[in-house]
Amino acid sequence: MAVYGYARVSTLTQAREGESLEAQNRQIQAYAVSKGLQLSDADIFVEAGVSGGIEFQQRPEGGRLYNLVQKGDLIIFPKLDRAFRNTRNALNVLHDLKERGVHIHFIDLGGDVTGNGVGAIVFTILSAFATFEKERIATRIREVKQIKKAQGKFTGGRRAFGYEVIDLVKVPKPDEQKIIAEMRALRGKGESYRGIEKWLSEKKKLNISAMGIRHILNEAN
Repeated sequence: MAVYGYARVSTLTQAREGESLEAQNRQIQAYAVSKGLQLSDADIFVEAGVSGGIEFQQRPEGGRLYNLVQKGDLIIFPKLDRAFRNTRNALNVLHDLKERGVHIHFIDLGGDVTGNGVGAIVFTILSAFATFEKERIATRIREVKQIKKAQGKFTGGRRAFGYEVIDLVKVPKPDEQKIIAEMRALRGKGESYRGIEKWLSEKKKLNISAMGIRHILNEAN
């Protein structure tokens, strides 16, 4: 039987929680010792700066570990959210590894979760909560962006044509606003978006697609 560990941090986790890879490694090693298991540092798979939103098998080290383990092997995770942030992926991986005869231990869940006891039930429940928390954070970020957009603030991405960003606030750019006014006038005369695209290219030396022009004029209304 081979024993492995898995530790992961994302940049967000390091910045906000201070949960270091070193701390996770110590937890894994201490747990192995408490269970009388032999685990070398080389057998702890370390995932640095990888989002938990990426499915376990798709991560560099997670995928390598997933393909390496065999029947009778054991994997130690310090916490549930170090391994999974998606309920479907969590349960699929758990089911597959269990079918392959691999044992999974989560320190924060008290040990083995591949059996049929309380640990497995807790695993299912907490996997659902991990997904819920991720979706809640994503919703909160979207709401903040919507509020900033309504206040005329820049929310990231490419600068919108017709505006410049000063102190995170969108401010009209006079020369580009003049071009938008000319595009609107052409459109009012029945010119197509393709025609305006050609006009921009020939007269203004600007390469903006017909779809981009449509978006600009709709946003300007």
